[in-house]
Amino acid sequence: MTATPRIYFEDFTTMNTKNKKTANTEKPVWFITGCSTGFGRELATQALERGFRTVVTARKPDEVEALAVRGEALVLKLDVTNQGQIDAAIKAAEKKFGGIDVLVNNAGIGYFAAVEESEEKEVRRMFEINVFGMSRMIQAALPGMRQRRKGFIINISSLAGLRSAPALGFYNATKFAVEGLSGALRQEAEPLGIKVMVVEPSGFRTDWAGRSANESKKQIADYAKTAGKWRRELRTDSGKQPGDPVRAAQAIIHAVESPKPPRHLLLGNDSYEGAMAMLEELRKDFSAVEKVARGADFPKKKQ
Repeated sequence: MTATPRIYFEDFTTMNTKNKKTANTEKPVWFITGCSTGFGRELATQALERGFRTVVTARKPDEVEALAVRGEALVLKLDVTNQGQIDAAIKAAEKKFGGIDVLVNNAGIGYFAAVEESEEKEVRRMFEINVFGMSRMIQAALPGMRQRRKGFIINISSLAGLRSAPALGFYNATKFAVEGLSGALRQEAEPLGIKVMVVEPSGFRTDWAGRSANESKKQIADYAKTAGKWRRELRTDSGKQPGDPVRAAQAIIHAVESPKPPRHLLLGNDSYEGAMAMLEELRKDFSAVEKVARGADFPKKKQ
């Protein structure tokens, strides 16, 4: 039996003298995973600047300590593949703030490879973070939300959770899993006062296509014009994507605070256009097989 890893946390309440905020128990409590870079970091920044009590988590807490001076923050060490750290983090957040109002499952990684090229070890690692890490966080946070009959769960998916692309087959699979799990969770949890929203961004200037994403060591020449081409473009475009993480974070917070939060939040022009194109493709495909589909049931008995 392995020992439960020691959790790192400190209560950071030092305020910037130019923008001093007082503790307010009415302010919502946001718990965000993967705050070192990208959406997680921007969301934590925006939440703290709005006066939200914010649980800022990362595998390396020293990378996010600077965020704490922006407001009332609790910085925690958290690897979403480690159940001991998850349980300790949820317990620490609930003890400090009394409960979690908004859980943001942001932690995730990419992996670029054609399906045939993909290495099982890398694929399993990605599923552990993107899917099972998310599900562990949800299962750990739900008891408190159920007890209070309120809560909001945000699962960061992707346009890749709605439509597939070469070199992203197994990444697509993780994000399709996020979509499917979120849809079922919504039906189970909404009657209990817990909202569920899936965020589906396209290309944003985060580190997703940079150091956060590995790629297959074996590359097959036959896939050079498909998976290989996409892989090169993803790497080349990293840091130059059209999406602005700051605007994305603002949009997510606005959606949570809106009277009727969307169940799906598309972010980016490419996301909206890609999702709408996928709907049209599905409509055409489904219509083409309507007769076959309807004919597969047992014949209806004549009255």
